[in-house]
Amino acid sequence: MDSVQVETTAPLTLEFTQIASSLTTISPNSRIPKDTIRTSLKASTADSVLAAVYSLGTGGILLSNFLVELGASPVVFGMLSSIPMLVNLIQPLGAYLSERSTSRFQYSLRTHGIGRLLWLVLVIGIASVSWGVFNTHQLVILTLLIVLFSNLLGGLGTASWLSWVAMIVPRRLRGRYFGTRNSAASLTNLVCVPMAGLVVSHWYGGSLQGYGVVLLIGIVFGIVGLGCQYFQVDMNPRSQNTCSGKLPQTGEIQAEVAKDEVNTLPESNCQPYIPTPQNQSDNSIWKNSNFLRFLLYFSFWTLAVNLSSPFFNLYMLDTLDLDVSYVTIYNSLQAGATLLMLILWGKLADKIGNRPILICVGILVAATPLLWLGIGVNHLDIWLWLPLLHILLGSTWAAIDLCNNNIQLAIAPIKNQSIYFAIAAAVAGASGALGATIGSFIVQFAQFGGLLGLFALSSLFRLAALVPLMFLQEPRRG
Repeated sequence: MDSVQVETTAPLTLEFTQIASSLTTISPNSRIPKDTIRTSLKASTADSVLAAVYSLGTGGILLSNFLVELGASPVVFGMLSSIPMLVNLIQPLGAYLSERSTSRFQYSLRTHGIGRLLWLVLVIGIASVSWGVFNTHQLVILTLLIVLFSNLLGGLGTASWLSWVAMIVPRRLRGRYFGTRNSAASLTNLVCVPMAGLVVSHWYGGSLQGYGVVLLIGIVFGIVGLGCQYFQVDMNPRSQNTCSGKLPQTGEIQAEVAKDEVNTLPESNCQPYIPTPQNQSDNSIWKNSNFLRFLLYFSFWTLAVNLSSPFFNLYMLDTLDLDVSYVTIYNSLQAGATLLMLILWGKLADKIGNRPILICVGILVAATPLLWLGIGVNHLDIWLWLPLLHILLGSTWAAIDLCNNNIQLAIAPIKNQSIYFAIAAAVAGASGALGATIGSFIVQFAQFGGLLGLFALSSLFRLAALVPLMFLQEPRRG
């Protein structure tokens, strides 16, 4: 999802104000009180923190270590990475269904809620292995099935959620808000990942049972996180598509927003932020050349990244045979770097735009896989180079993830916005799954250089993927 001193004016602590007992579903054409918007942003930040705890057990290093303990092959790791991307092909269907609903919140509960509860089946499966009901091979298959179906349900709801948040967050504050929001999630990872790694590696019943305990705790936090969405101002998708989005934004309002952030949000008859006027042709996705250029970049970039990214943890856990507690410490350092840099990248994106950051930082991210080529099992690499490499990863990917999200929000028009998000996710998901699948098969053949050869190939593809960005036009930020 990427040493400068970060300003401390953007708060990371969640100090919730008094919340109304209930919020009715409103349309974008209704006037949204500023206090309601501020409450919605705080609720969304709380959701991101709790969702970060949920993600600890359902993905990342702990799930990878779980599969290593079960003796999974590199092909399984390729499938583990490709499934969440491949199921993005269902996002257009999810966007279609969500646009015919009357509540973003209710639709989110039906998709993400059921998807998160599915992981309880894996908790039962882990207990069954301890009781001798399942064997490890069956547990690997069960894990992949849960990953598949939970991500299918998540894919049905992602475009709707992104469209929901896009209508709430003021346009001129997107960089700073998402920087702060993602920093809160990164701080959660920084604190919780090492703790979860210690629980897994030192659990008295073994690492498999330890993972089951962490997973169960994560599921509880994930469900509570969905409850936070109740305090976000709800949107009626049917009304959103009737919003013209062509109201002017005066210089006075711009100055007020820049000065006092959400405390001086302009009140409009449409939505909290005022979008750049869209051409009529923008309503047709295949006539929107700027969006198509973004699709070309985003899909090729996702393919190039996923040629190698699913296998970095495998390289440390299997090839280097590092203990999972070491790897969780590295991941915490990465989360810490992300935490420090996200707010800076957010403010910089608001000031100079997202495209220049994507190009400059993208070159550095493209070269990063080459830095793995000299990593070994000696003390210098374990205690110095691997920590420094993960700090670099966290600093640079903070910029890439944030700016990719922001530029997509800027390019997509308001009408049928979730459809644009769904198509971008579907195309990128398919290409990312293809990259992970290709990478998993390349690893099997020593004549292609194995993991290290794959890392070098990924670096070349990442550089080539940046070319379409040169021709992308980012809408003005005013």
